[in-house]
Amino acid sequence: MDTATKRINEVIENIERVVVGKRDEIKLSLVAMFAGGHVLLEDVPGVGKTMMVKAIAKSLGAEFKRIQFTPDLLPSDVTGVSIYNQHTQQFEFRRGPVMSHIVLADEINRTSPKTQAALLESLEEGSVTVDGETIKLDKPFFVMATQNPVEYAGTFPLPEAQLDRFLLKLKLGYPDELEEFEVLTRVQYEHPLDQLESVMTTQEVLAIQEDVHNVFVSDDVKEYIVELVQATRKNRLVELGVSPRGTIALMKAAQAFAFIEGREFVIPDDIQYLAPFVLAHRLILTDESKMTNKLEEQVIHQVLEQVPVPVIKRKVPQ
Repeated sequence: MDTATKRINEVIENIERVVVGKRDEIKLSLVAMFAGGHVLLEDVPGVGKTMMVKAIAKSLGAEFKRIQFTPDLLPSDVTGVSIYNQHTQQFEFRRGPVMSHIVLADEINRTSPKTQAALLESLEEGSVTVDGETIKLDKPFFVMATQNPVEYAGTFPLPEAQLDRFLLKLKLGYPDELEEFEVLTRVQYEHPLDQLESVMTTQEVLAIQEDVHNVFVSDDVKEYIVELVQATRKNRLVELGVSPRGTIALMKAAQAFAFIEGREFVIPDDIQYLAPFVLAHRLILTDESKMTNKLEEQVIHQVLEQVPVPVIKRKVPQ
């Protein structure tokens, strides 16, 4: 594990050559990847969402494709299409951009629900169905979708079923003064992304994903996760609580986070740190909560304060 942790830190440091001051967000993105999940990046334009995805892909030497979602984008533009070849007199399948290791779904809320739904199968099942034929996607498969939370004109809000497919929802935010000064220094003569080289292979990523499954989760920690999720369903501010998929997502994310931290077991602190990123976007608040400007993250923090934290006496199986 020490070797894997060192390799992961090399990846994080490599990405930081491009993305300044966002170490936590970079680490959380890798948590989602190693847990076999996907990330929704919601933030205003120009804060480096696209740059971070490209830097992750380059650092891993992974095949990268970008899908620019627009109102006229068709499902076949995402998954691929069969085209008749007059010379061979046969249909030939042309792979869509979703058939890549790392996919940037840029401004995902700017396309129609029908095209958004084209991503559902790939996010959950790791496959796409074209002309009745199911095609498995290459592994690793990782999607980072972006959306602008400010400009809603001409957008189609993601339905709950699709939001639930994203393991984490992150925000980058603006850099502080020193970080922004550093950005200017780095891009003054050339963009650091152009010089970025891979420091890990996709085979190493697959190996880490397998190792993450073996990170130990005690019954006490599992019970803590279940109690947190149950509390969201009973909260008076919440109309629809976290689904069982969210329960599983929190455990998997905690396993990946513990692995990145160099531990072979999950502790309650991992759950508390990850809960807002994993659970908040899965909540639907009541109309009363929305009128009082309550945020989903505030509800999760409230739940974390209410549910007792377990005292772990035995961290790993004997």
